[in-house]
Amino acid sequence: MDNDPEGAQQAAPFLSRTLLLVIALCACNKLEKGTSIALKAKLPTDSSQIAAAPAPKKKKKKKIYLTFDDGPNRGTRKVLNIVQQEEVPVTFFLIGEHVFASSGQRATWDSLQVAKSIELCNHSYTHAHNQFNEFYQQPDSVVKDFERCRDSLGLDNNIGRTPGRNIWRVDTLRYTDLKKSAIAADSLQQAGFTIIGWDLEWHYDHKTFSLKNTADEMLAQIDSVFAKNKTRMSEHLVLLAHDQVYDDSNDSSELHQLIKLLKKREEYELVVASGYPGVRN
Repeated sequence: MDNDPEGAQQAAPFLSRTLLLVIALCACNKLEKGTSIALKAKLPTDSSQIAAAPAPKKKKKKKIYLTFDDGPNRGTRKVLNIVQQEEVPVTFFLIGEHVFASSGQRATWDSLQVAKSIELCNHSYTHAHNQFNEFYQQPDSVVKDFERCRDSLGLDNNIGRTPGRNIWRVDTLRYTDLKKSAIAADSLQQAGFTIIGWDLEWHYDHKTFSLKNTADEMLAQIDSVFAKNKTRMSEHLVLLAHDQVYDDSNDSSELHQLIKLLKKREEYELVVASGYPGVRN
C-alpha cells in the first residue's frame, strides 16, 4: 500500500471536526438530562403540597315566599296541581271552617295533607266572618279562633296570617297596618303564634275574581320591590295570592307562567313560610 501524506493531511481536519461534533452532542445531552432532573426535583412529590384553586363563592339568592290564602276552596286544587307539576314549595294559609264546609273542600284538604313540598298554616277558623273591626276588638276571641283552627286541623306549626289585616309578629319584626288591631296581634304572639303578613299582593277584581296583573307584570313588580329594598326583611319577599282566583283557567295559566318565570331566574329561590328569618315553628 502506498503512503499518501497529502490525503492524511486532508483527513485530519475532517476527523477533528467530527470529534468536536460528537463531544458537543454528548455535552448537550448531558445538559438536557441535568436540566430535566433539576426541574423534576423542584416539583412537589406530595399531592397535598399542591395548592387547590379556590372554589368560586356561591351568590346569595333572594328568597320568595309564594303564599295562598282562604283555602280550601274551588281554586285550591288547581293551585295544588300547578305547584306539584312544577315541584316548587309554597304555603297555604287555611281557614278551618272551609275544610268542613263541603265534601269537595274536605277532599281537597285530604289532598293538601299528603302533598309534597308545601306547607299548611293557620288563617283562623272563621276568617272573622269578614267582620274585621269587631273581630279585632276582642283579642281573647281572636286567639281562641286561631287555636281552634290549629287544633281542628291538627296543624304541626304555629305560623299564622291574620284575616283582613297585614300584620307581622316574627321574632323582632313587628308591624300592624291598622293600630286598632295591635292588641289582638300581640295576644296572638304571646299565645305562641308567629304572624306573617306580605310584601306584595297579586291583586284581583273582587267582583269578577279575575287577576288584575299578568305574570310578566308581577315579575316586574317583584324585581322592582327587591331593587328598591321595599320588603320587611332585606332579600326576602312574601307574595300574597288568593287561591279562589285560580279556579279560572286563564288566571291559573298566569300563575303557572309566573312560577315558570321565577324558576328560570337564578337570583331567586322559592321557600315555604317556615324558612322566613325569625320564624319559630
